[in-house]
Amino acid sequence: MIDPRPVTLEGRSIRLEPMTLEHRDDIAAAATDGKLWELWFTAVPSADQAEAYIAKALAGLREGHMLPWVVRELTTGRVVGSKRFHDIVPAIDRVEIGYTFYGASWHRSHVNSTCKLLLLSHAFDTLGCQVVGLRTDNFNFRSQRAIEALGAKKDGVLRHHQARRDGTVRDSVLYSILRHEWPDVRRHLELRLDRTRD
Repeated sequence: MIDPRPVTLEGRSIRLEPMTLEHRDDIAAAATDGKLWELWFTAVPSADQAEAYIAKALAGLREGHMLPWVVRELTTGRVVGSKRFHDIVPAIDRVEIGYTFYGASWHRSHVNSTCKLLLLSHAFDTLGCQVVGLRTDNFNFRSQRAIEALGAKKDGVLRHHQARRDGTVRDSVLYSILRHEWPDVRRHLELRLDRTRD
């Protein structure tokens, strides 16, 4: 049975640091890079919502169903985004990766692939997960492309599944990676990152 706890993960100039309230200004600055909260189909906080965003993540940590990180890019020292394990189900060795955002300056960079490699490695190789899920809004086409590019399999769409910030209700597109699929997914991510550095 998995037992996820806060831990720092680091590799390829990225550090995932356990989220704390002290990261409020960093989260606000990262979200401001591109005004990401204006994307109606995401849950990115505006600058004045950063503290509440962190408080909700930390409440999920205390309740045992979330494990939140901030994403620090080490060449600049800046926090550039956030990620979480969520919907943690220890009894069946399952976590989901989500609540992901990066400042617009870091889109199409090594950051997302590196974070996915760190989190998937932690989930499968350290925690012993049997499956890692990912989900996104039906209208978040960039996120869907990124998840599919990992090699995750599409499980389906949950209709009228989750409230958005604006009060509308989204359909959620669900994906997963099973433990026996992880070696190929890891190989693919490592190759992509090696080519990015060339």
